[in-house]
Amino acid sequence: MSNKLLYTKTACQDIQKLDVVVKKRIKKKLEEYIKKPLFSAKKLTNSTIGSYRWRVGNYRIVFDVDKDNVVILRIGHRREIYK
Repeated sequence: MSNKLLYTKTACQDIQKLDVVVKKRIKKKLEEYIKKPLFSAKKLTNSTIGSYRWRVGNYRIVFDVDKDNVVILRIGHRREIYK
């Protein structure tokens, strides 16, 4: 089973705002997490922004799972992501 990463327009905008070091860390983590998406994910209690999240240092990746696709909804610093 190979999962595919899909990004929303908002997620792409979030990524563009990040600095290069953070982008590299997130990319590396996404490659790890995509193998078993729900293994290291936390279920979000407030599902208005998404169902699950991954943690990459102080950053959070909010996503939903749709069959074989992992839909990245938002990526941002933990201070701002849930607002």
